Amino acid sequence: MSTIVLVHGAWHGGWCWQRVVPVLEQAGHRVLTPTLSGISDRSHLMSPAVGLDTHIEDLVQLVQAYDLDEVTLVGHSYAGQVITGAADRLSGRTARRVYLDGFIGDGRPAIELLPETVARHYRESVEQSGFGWLIPPRPLEKLGISDPADKEWLLPRLTPHPWKTYTDPLPLTGAYRDVPGVFVECVDWMRVFRTFAEQAAADGWETHDVNSGHEAMVTAPEELAAVLLKVVG
Repeated sequence: MSTIVLVHGAWHGGWCWQRVVPVLEQAGHRVLTPTLSGISDRSHLMSPAVGLDTHIEDLVQLVQAYDLDEVTLVGHSYAGQVITGAADRLSGRTARRVYLDGFIGDGRPAIELLPETVARHYRESVEQSGFGWLIPPRPLEKLGISDPADKEWLLPRLTPHPWKTYTDPLPLTGAYRDVPGVFVECVDWMRVFRTFAEQAAADGWETHDVNSGHEAMVTAPEELAAVLLKVVG
């Protein structure tokens, strides 16, 4: 049995993994799905002070409070930054870090890791409709969501994401390099994270593809769960 911590990306909450968790649990694994501070069901904690360090601390405190060991940290999209920072502080407790269509952190802010056209959209949306400190949710079509039922489920639950988490540098000591990395790319969309998949492959990491848009946990939960089960063994 493995302990798997699934960490959501921007605008989402721990609820977004609901279609994946039962498959992993039925295979005998323990699964936790925290919601990061200031987002979704924890949006009541939102403030301009919520940054990348806040979210890393969320994850570190979870692992320590539950006394977890040999943990598989799975970070979707933005949460690649979070699991890298947490693994850097919890290298002795972390079995592997799994990037699901996410940033492989190297110390730079997340906004600097995005393609320039996408980064420009983020900056403009923050200034135009995010009061200068929030990132409004991206249109679901841009994330590969087309099914009306999926949109109906997602839209009421998505909340603005703290901009500071994208502009904060990622604090690292280098200890995260002792934790093996795995990359899972979602290949049926605009493939914003393709360069990270290529980087992972070049570095000799275990890599996998999922035939879905960016929101694989919503649109391809069984395929994603099957990949995660391969990863944890």
